[in-house]
Amino acid sequence: MRADDIPAIRELALFRDMEEENFQNLVKAAYVQTFPPQVDLTTAGDHSDFLHIVFSGSVELYANWNGRETSMATVRPISTFILAATIKDAPYLMSARTAEKSRIIMLPSPNVRAVFEQDNGFARAVVTELAQCYRSVVKTSKNLKLRTSIERVANYFLRCHRRVDGASEFKLQMEKRRLASFLGMTPENLSRAIKALRAYGVEVDGEDVKITNLSELERFAKPDPLIDNYST
Repeated sequence: MRADDIPAIRELALFRDMEEENFQNLVKAAYVQTFPPQVDLTTAGDHSDFLHIVFSGSVELYANWNGRETSMATVRPISTFILAATIKDAPYLMSARTAEKSRIIMLPSPNVRAVFEQDNGFARAVVTELAQCYRSVVKTSKNLKLRTSIERVANYFLRCHRRVDGASEFKLQMEKRRLASFLGMTPENLSRAIKALRAYGVEVDGEDVKITNLSELERFAKPDPLIDNYST
């Protein structure tokens, strides 16, 4: 690992309150590698060898069963995945692959567990991050179970709108096939939902999205912080 990478990792909430000696021992064991797009980093069912940190690029978490595949989440810099499997020394429940050229830092799982046992600051941070992950899963489940497909798409666009500081025009952060999978629908249903949202002030051209009537879109989507705010 380059020396100038270390401060950025140290600033992550997961490592911020660790004792300095423990942090230095952990990063000394780290591996760093740059991967091209569409490279598998983890496979569901395998035991966790590393705690991964996405330093640049992005990583898609996905799952498959009986010939079907679904996108679970996209991990962006600078953040970790998949912490629960590392701490439990358990099999991955999801697979992970690079969505674009990505620089990944890998911390050996046995080292992470050893620090977890002896560093109270790190242990508290792990509990906090896992609690946040649990809350995100609950919100995702509520979004899928309580909303129609068009309501899910509408609220996804509103979340994108807030993520770009309220800009009325932005680009989709993933290809439409992956977006449909993430929102629990087929690409055909996504296409129909996008067309239906024209009546509520949304124009989509390829990956370009333009919100022309924010109040009408919000009236239809009825955003709820207990579903849509993933920061709490």
